[in-house]
Amino acid sequence: MYKPIRLIPQRPSIRFIAKRWLFFGLSVAATLVCIGSLFVLGLNFGIDFRGGILVEVRAPGPADLGAIRSSVGNLGLGEVALQGFGDERDVLVRVQRQKGGEEAQQQAVARIKEALTADLGAGVEFRRVEVVGPQVSGELIQGGIIAVVVAIGAMMIYIWLRFEFQFGIGAVLALVHDVFLTVGLFSILQLDFNLTVVAALLTVLGFSMNDTVVIFDRIRENLRKYKQMPLPDLIDLSVNETLSRTIMTSGTTLLAMLALYLFGGAVIQGFAIAMMWGVLVGTYSSVYIAAPVLLYTGLRRGGTGPTEGAVAPPAPAG
Repeated sequence: MYKPIRLIPQRPSIRFIAKRWLFFGLSVAATLVCIGSLFVLGLNFGIDFRGGILVEVRAPGPADLGAIRSSVGNLGLGEVALQGFGDERDVLVRVQRQKGGEEAQQQAVARIKEALTADLGAGVEFRRVEVVGPQVSGELIQGGIIAVVVAIGAMMIYIWLRFEFQFGIGAVLALVHDVFLTVGLFSILQLDFNLTVVAALLTVLGFSMNDTVVIFDRIRENLRKYKQMPLPDLIDLSVNETLSRTIMTSGTTLLAMLALYLFGGAVIQGFAIAMMWGVLVGTYSSVYIAAPVLLYTGLRRGGTGPTEGAVAPPAPAG
């Protein structure tokens, strides 16, 4: 008879709370390293945030992104980003802002048009040409920061309304931890930081919050079910009971993002990297930050005795 393969024991009994100070220390150290990197190295902002040239091109036939990238890249204008959209003939070409004033930008636009016309033929259409200045890029940076802050604030309100304020403290600490470690990775490795990475960061926050809510739901259920169980044991039990769901959800998401990184092209790689790292960090923070922090937030225990018919579970193994 076929026997399913188990990647995770049916009843795991890992003592997460016993190692909480070790992981608190690792998280604080990693966060400080990331903050230090942001001050020392900063972020390698992409065209979206530095400003640059945007050209919307419609090729006579199906667009060859590789040929277009090579054509524009050989002009020596710096960073080039391509994105297909809409019709298979439509391509969005982004080139970093050139040194000099407006005249330098217009000269670069003329060179791009000349190169693409030579490579794609006389039937090529330039449907839109924009030069993104420093003011617009500054507004995008400000908008990205506001989006992240508003997302964290909204999630805290959601946790507060669904659970209790004490749960919200742990959730927000975990989210702030995820933001610093994800942004810090891009600073340390000097990866291109653009609007797609901001979109990935917001997605990571939602993923991490969903993972945290699953654990919090189980903790709340067990608070009602095992009213005399010590809180550290109850948190360990709750995390262990949701562990298989946590690992399987994170694992399948990582596989999808890995495929996106390998086969999605250069334009989407920043998004995929942010998502893969964010999923790992978000899973870690849900288990080792959001849940253990509940020990120190004054979490209230409902009732004084066990619920009727409740059976005490086995204590986690050491």
